[in-house]
Amino acid sequence: MSIPNIITLGRILLVPVIVWAISSGQMMAAFILFCVAGVSDAVDGFLAKRFGMGTELGRLLDPLADKALLVSIYVTLGIANAIPRWLVILVVSRDIMIIGAVLLSWLVGKPVPLRPLMVSKLNTVAQVLFAALVLAASGLRFQAMPFDVLLMAAVAVLTLLSVGFYLVEWVRHMSAAAPDDATAP
Repeated sequence: MSIPNIITLGRILLVPVIVWAISSGQMMAAFILFCVAGVSDAVDGFLAKRFGMGTELGRLLDPLADKALLVSIYVTLGIANAIPRWLVILVVSRDIMIIGAVLLSWLVGKPVPLRPLMVSKLNTVAQVLFAALVLAASGLRFQAMPFDVLLMAAVAVLTLLSVGFYLVEWVRHMSAAAPDDATAP
C-alpha cells in the first residue's frame, strides 16, 4: 500500500461526508471538502509520478475515486435542486453507458482498452469546475450567473461529445475482426 493509494482511499472516504454535507445544507463544508478532495487528487498523482510510487491498484483506484466523487456530488446536488436533474441524468447515464460497454466487451471476450480521450478529460474538467462553482456559490452565498450557465452548457456539450466518441470507438473495436478470424476459411 503506497502513500498515493492511501491518499486515494482517503478521497473515497470523503465521498459520503461530502454527500452528507450537501444533503444537510452544509454547502460551505461541502465546498471545502470538495477542494480537499481535489488537492488530494493532485498530490497523489504528483507523488505517484514524481517519486515512482504508482501501482496497478492506484491506476484502478484513482479514476474510481474521481468517478465516485463526481457522480455522488452530481446526484446529491440534483436531489437538492441545486443543479438541473436533466444534467444529472446526462452525466450519470454517460458513465453507466461507458461502464456497460466495457463490461459487455469483456463478457464477449473482446476487452476494450481503457484510454481516456481528450474530450473526456475536458469533460471531467468542466464537471469539476461546475460542481465547484455550484458548491462555492451556495456555500459563500453569491450569484454565479452567467458562469454557472456557461459551465453547465459546457458540461452538457462535452458529455454528449464524450459519449459519442466513446460509442464510435467501442463500435469500431467490437466490429473489428479478431486476428484469428482473418485466417479462418
